[in-house]
Amino acid sequence: MPQSVRTAYRERLAAGEIRPDVAQAAAIDALARLESDLDNAGEPSFSFFGRKPKSQRGLYIWGPVGRGKSMVMDLFFDSAPVHRKRRVHFHVFMAEVHAHIDAWRKGDAAERKARFGRHKGDDPIAPTAELIAGEARLLCFDELQVTDIADAMILGRLFEALFAEGVTLVATSNRPPDDLYKDGLNRQLFTPFIAMLKEKMEVVAVRGPVDFRLDRLRAGRTWLSPVDKATEAEFDTLWADMLDGAEETGATLEVMGRKLRLPRAAGGLVRSSFASLCQQALGPQDYLALAERFHTIFLEDIPLLVPEKRDAAKRFNTLIDALYEADAKLVALAAGEPEALYPAGDGSFEFERTVSRLQEMRSADYVGRVRD
Repeated sequence: MPQSVRTAYRERLAAGEIRPDVAQAAAIDALARLESDLDNAGEPSFSFFGRKPKSQRGLYIWGPVGRGKSMVMDLFFDSAPVHRKRRVHFHVFMAEVHAHIDAWRKGDAAERKARFGRHKGDDPIAPTAELIAGEARLLCFDELQVTDIADAMILGRLFEALFAEGVTLVATSNRPPDDLYKDGLNRQLFTPFIAMLKEKMEVVAVRGPVDFRLDRLRAGRTWLSPVDKATEAEFDTLWADMLDGAEETGATLEVMGRKLRLPRAAGGLVRSSFASLCQQALGPQDYLALAERFHTIFLEDIPLLVPEKRDAAKRFNTLIDALYEADAKLVALAAGEPEALYPAGDGSFEFERTVSRLQEMRSADYVGRVRD
């Protein structure tokens, strides 16, 4: 069996990789409890006489960005005494769920059998849950949040089916359960899901003033120019520091029926080029979705802009407006300082507001803002 989550956490403390934190320690205690429960339950490989394995009481860890929620869940995932387990960003998971549901609804009997096994009826939730449970007895979700009505309407039935299949859930979130899908359309239909979460999962808050990611941003520069070997290395180093060992799993945003693929994403972090975000046919809704989904954006290869690139400059203006209004953090690798990016020509006057916002976004006050 791998080392326990408590041992792994203590080793990080002893190595000076993290600092003592009461709220994190409480989450580690709760994870150690679940680790013990899973160990005592054993590893069922098949249901016995049709009986499903029993799910254990999971964990819902919530708190502001940068409090180490993902870090403690990673330590638990590595130590969890479960063979069939999966750690996945919640957005990625829900995209897969919708793909399964779509395949069920569009498939004929043979296609359904090939993908899901033997299932009757027209409801795709049960076969989808069984398929997921067959792949993982323990599911660890990073950044559980619900903003989409399509997700909200299926989550209750899906999670109920997963629990019935014996799946144990652990999740991190920036919001307490009662604030999920807050002010959403038909939210009264969603509240039973919240009650089920609180029944099936222990809720632990990791709150407090310490924001480890913000510490890393404060310690480094967030606007790097010009683009040369030294600034590229500094940009790469800060990206690695912010990832803190997390895997770049990528992300796909669905905006007004279109899909925006972001291959270099991990949790609330995303890295992209100026060309990918500002020289493509993207609009305000794309940038609003990006700012809502990610708390920190690494944007590289920002060029000096000229009137011939005014369309890209306008998109850059819109992107910065969206990030600024969402208190998202920007780490930029640019050919020049903000005021030098577009000093003259058609559109340069409108660019002055962007310059002002870029200057504020690199300030210690802006970088230090805590985003919910």
